[in-house]
Amino acid sequence: MLRMLESQAPAKQTATDTISTLSSRLASATLLEDRRAAILGLRSFAKEYPASVASGALRGLIACLTKDAEDVDTIKVVLETLIMLFNPNEHSRQDNITILLDLLETPDFFSRLYSLQLIQAIYNARPDRTQECILTAPLGTPRLVATLDDPRDAVHNAGLVLLNDLSQSSSELQKLFVFESAFERVFNLIEADGSLTQGGIIVQDCLSLLANLVRFNASNQTNFRETGGVIKFASLLPGGKNSKKVRKNEEEDDWVSPQSDKNIWGLLAIMRMFLVKGSTSTKANQTAFHKHGLLQQVLNLAFDHSTAMPIKVEAINTCADIIRGNPAIQQDFAELMVQPIVKPTANGATTPNGAGTVHVIEALLDLALSPAPSELFDARFSACECIKAYFHNFMQARVHFLKRAVDGHMSGEDETANTLSTLLAGSSSSQTIDPYRVWFAATLVFHLIFEDRDAKDFLMQVAEGDAENGEEVVTCIQNVTGNLIASLQLGEDERISIAYLMLLSIWLFEDAAAVNDFLGEASSLQSLVQVALKPGNDHIVIKGLCAVLLGIIYEFSTKDSPVPRRDLQPILTHSLGREKYLDTISQLRQHPLVRDFEVLSREGPSTGSSPDVFFDATFVDFLKDNFSRLSRAVDRDPNIEQHQSHDGIDRDIVDSLRGQLDEKNQTIEKIQSDLLTMEQKLNQEQADHRRTQESSVTQLNTIKRINDDLHRNHETDVRKLEREQKQAMLDMENKHNLQVNKLNNQIQQAAKEATLSLSKARQEHDEKLHEFNRARVDLERQLEAANASKQESLQTIRTLEEIQKKSRDEISTIKETIKSLKGNLEASEKQIALSKENSKSLESLETSNEKLKAEIQELKAKIQDQTWKVKDAEDKLKKADVKVKEKEEARAAAQTELDDLFVVLGDLEEKRTKDKKRLKELGEEVSDLDDDDEDEDDDDDDEDEDDDDEEDEAEDEEEEEEEEGGGGGGEGEKKDDGDSKKSKEKPKSKK
Repeated sequence: MLRMLESQAPAKQTATDTISTLSSRLASATLLEDRRAAILGLRSFAKEYPASVASGALRGLIACLTKDAEDVDTIKVVLETLIMLFNPNEHSRQDNITILLDLLETPDFFSRLYSLQLIQAIYNARPDRTQECILTAPLGTPRLVATLDDPRDAVHNAGLVLLNDLSQSSSELQKLFVFESAFERVFNLIEADGSLTQGGIIVQDCLSLLANLVRFNASNQTNFRETGGVIKFASLLPGGKNSKKVRKNEEEDDWVSPQSDKNIWGLLAIMRMFLVKGSTSTKANQTAFHKHGLLQQVLNLAFDHSTAMPIKVEAINTCADIIRGNPAIQQDFAELMVQPIVKPTANGATTPNGAGTVHVIEALLDLALSPAPSELFDARFSACECIKAYFHNFMQARVHFLKRAVDGHMSGEDETANTLSTLLAGSSSSQTIDPYRVWFAATLVFHLIFEDRDAKDFLMQVAEGDAENGEEVVTCIQNVTGNLIASLQLGEDERISIAYLMLLSIWLFEDAAAVNDFLGEASSLQSLVQVALKPGNDHIVIKGLCAVLLGIIYEFSTKDSPVPRRDLQPILTHSLGREKYLDTISQLRQHPLVRDFEVLSREGPSTGSSPDVFFDATFVDFLKDNFSRLSRAVDRDPNIEQHQSHDGIDRDIVDSLRGQLDEKNQTIEKIQSDLLTMEQKLNQEQADHRRTQESSVTQLNTIKRINDDLHRNHETDVRKLEREQKQAMLDMENKHNLQVNKLNNQIQQAAKEATLSLSKARQEHDEKLHEFNRARVDLERQLEAANASKQESLQTIRTLEEIQKKSRDEISTIKETIKSLKGNLEASEKQIALSKENSKSLESLETSNEKLKAEIQELKAKIQDQTWKVKDAEDKLKKADVKVKEKEEARAAAQTELDDLFVVLGDLEEKRTKDKKRLKELGEEVSDLDDDDEDEDDDDDDEDEDDDDEEDEAEDEEEEEEEEGGGGGGEGEKKDDGDSKKSKEKPKSKK
């Protein structure tokens, strides 16, 4: 039977069918209630099935916002449904990603491939949410990384692409991928695809994944070092053990992929990610790379003639990153030998040098300073950066490099790769036009002396010309300045002028000696001013740098300079003009080459034109840090110097000390004149003092004579007084003896009287003590009775209050009944007036009216009775309050009397103690039996108190019975009043 019913039952409706039905109802319903019911149904599905609801009912929901705008309830439901559509259930999407990740566990080819592709498509649409789902999904990252081990190319390629995208912006996923041995699996894929030289697009994807995993991720870089990743780098680079995949024949083994250069360049770029300047793990990475021979491998790759130029550039930059700021590696780097890339010839052209080896520093200098076509610019720039990295924070290398450059220049040897010789010779030394020879030389010297005062001083000693032979001595600064002025006047490439201006600005900054050396040739100032004053908008950088150099010269000049500060200020304010000076510096600051320096490309052009490289990064930072200071320099007082000497003594301090010394000398002269005046006053005062002393001696002799006379008279008076004193003493002794005898007699008499009075006082004290104890017991008994009666009265008051409250409730109920009856009566009277014609109705109404009146009279009587009851209850309540007050007053009086008795008892005890002490002082014996008697009396008193308490409790019970009887209420009250009066009279009589 049940089976038949089940077979006849309609098929279960799915959520999709229900949503479709509700959407149709919403679109076709004409009544508001029908539309609201359909919207409520759709709202229940919106959270779990947002896509189905949106596709079927979104238009209808939006139409309801317009159609039913006046119905608040409907609009509320519509808006809630729309909010759910835009905020669907997060767990449903998480479940979808989890399902796809679970499919990666199956060995089926299409299930794994399509799951990866679907996750890739989802990531492209919602990258952030997809990363969150994979992070929270159980076994999500292990399953994704495991796809790299799939032997089928399509699967592991799809997994590689997906891992690349997922790891680009999520450091958490990067760490999880590395934790799942992603490095080892990536290297396995690279080796399987033919390594760097024979690998294709798969190797590039693997390198991209490596770059994503280690970029700015110190923990992954540490994991890479500890798991042998550096050794893998060494094996992948050309010259390593496993740089090629083993092929079946030699032809295949010698085959090189077209992608090999990109692969090698990509690996070098990844290595540089481990060597970021300022990173905490850079030094450890440098040590690891050097330890496993990567520095030598990369250097060989850079100077290999078969290596493509982009790889040479990246390899040299990688070497620079490996050695920068690590003295141990920098020292080892200088000892390495390589084959130079280019070698200068006699006519200034460059040819490959395939024979012999040189030290790497010489090879880098040859590459950077030798004339070369613009195609080699990137390699020359990288060589310059590598040389700067060699002596970066390595003072020993910096001193050695500078000393060798100076020695080579002073020896006069024709060295094309000598930095100082190239700098001082200028652009005219080479037959070919190559502005970057001077630019690279100036940049290297600039970094050698930057923030190094010793290097500046050492270089300032370089000079040309022999003064003994009558030749003019030209210092290094003056030589550089001459080359600068010549390049400006001849209109040479502005890169040459910029190079000299950069070097001079750094050299003269905060160095008064260098400024004085520059000002030794004062004509250079006018040349700089003329360049800065050139009209037009061209050569803004040159004019700005000339203004900067003029500002530095004025800022750090002194009053002892060849051109003093007072003479320099008019050059800036009048010859050049203050506004022109500030405007020129401002234009330099806003120029794209300075303002946008960090974002501009430094790569050489593909054509034969010169690259757009004008400034060094350190110099741009120097300019940006000091623009404001140089702008304020023009307004600085020429009397204020900003320079501190090499010895650490500030000229301003020396001048101020000299001024203080002059002031002190003047003060000393004034003090000396004052001293002479004081000496004259002292002599005058000494003469006055002598005269005063002589008169004082005369007065002293007179006083001594008078004193002797008085002394003689005093002795006579003293002897007379002594005789009188002896006589008085004898009289006093006789009187004292008589008084002592009299006092002894009085003491004996007083002792007898004290003994009698003590015995009498002891007897009186005992009697008073017994009376006090009895009175205390009576008072305590009365106090307890008063407390009990108080509690009873309070209970009675509470009962009466409850009765009063009930009575008031009944009265209010009765009043309401009366009001309703009056209303009925008025209605009946109205009916009577309207139905006079109907006699029967009238009689019945009169009868009902009489009944109502009778009921009203009865209710009035009841109200009167209740009113009397309330009044009786209030009277009882008042009497109870009076009784409570009387009990409280009696209790307070008893407590007062009890306190008075305690005070009397204390006085008696104190008096007794004093009498005992007095008897003992008089020599009478006082026994301790009295104390024992007192203790016994106290025990007796305690027993009496217990008996009295029992009697009081019995009396209280009798009184309660009488009060409950009702008839003797008044008598009980009178009895209580009598007892309280007796209790008051008792203590008084006892007292």
